[in-house]
Amino acid sequence: MEENKVCPGCGHRTKERTEKERRNMLNRLSRIEGQVRGIKKMVENDVYCPDILIQVSAVNAALNSFNKVLLAEHIRSCVAEDIREGKEETIDELVLVLQKLMK
Repeated sequence: MEENKVCPGCGHRTKERTEKERRNMLNRLSRIEGQVRGIKKMVENDVYCPDILIQVSAVNAALNSFNKVLLAEHIRSCVAEDIREGKEETIDELVLVLQKLMK
């Protein structure tokens, strides 16, 4: 699998994923999207604030879980490959990403 290609249209880096990886990520995001739609409906229906807050917390946990899976895959594939190829700037990029995730 070829890693870290650049999109000819926009110039951004891309990552090829297996169909299974893509499907798993999209399934997780679809569940999160459904949870957010549920929260919106709760607000529309004037549901009690603590009940909404609990659902928001569940969405935050789901997004954090998604980030953990994505970050682990990124480290195992892109970062490891770049380090093997001597691309030390990838470590700086990873540190920057981690700093943004830990705000």
